[in-house]
Amino acid sequence: MRSRFFWKLAKAKMSIRFYSIIAGSVAAMVFAITPLCAQTLDEKVQVCSGCHGENGKPVDKTIPIIWGQQTGYLYIQLRDFKRGDRRSEIMQPIASTFERDDMLAVAEYFSKKPWPDLGQPRASKDVSQRALTANSSIGCTGCHLDHFQGDSTVPRLAGQGRDYLAKTMADFRTRARGNNPGMSDLMIATAPEDLTALAEYLAGL
Repeated sequence: MRSRFFWKLAKAKMSIRFYSIIAGSVAAMVFAITPLCAQTLDEKVQVCSGCHGENGKPVDKTIPIIWGQQTGYLYIQLRDFKRGDRRSEIMQPIASTFERDDMLAVAEYFSKKPWPDLGQPRASKDVSQRALTANSSIGCTGCHLDHFQGDSTVPRLAGQGRDYLAKTMADFRTRARGNNPGMSDLMIATAPEDLTALAEYLAGL
């Protein structure tokens, strides 16, 4: 009886592993096929909403807000993903299916959406002071403007997800994100503690 029980248990475990592998493969296939099947603008933005959120709030903290983001910036990122200038295992396959007109249409669609409130707390006085001092040195507002709202091809940073901001600055610093060498130079010249303060400060605006 005991041997029969353990055989059934082992068989059940093998079945679970098998179906887990199959389920994972099917999920990967569906994800890979979905962007290819998206033809209309509505279908294309629906693909985007799968990660960036139906209500503009991303499903993961390292995914950026794109609702209300600057049109030119969104277009350039899609273009760079398609070219391979900006790397992402998720975004590159999606962007590769877009033509220039698709990118412009998607960028304009999301730029007209209201910027969502993630409910992130404001930075403390000490963190804010450190961030503002770092800004004076780096000159963030020279491009992102006084209230960090961005303009045209320069992204809005105010209210963006803290984890995304921190990851993006870290990626620029290590050159893992390579589609803006000037930003990499600035991040490399800035202390990691200052970048952490900036991420927290910007997220709370």
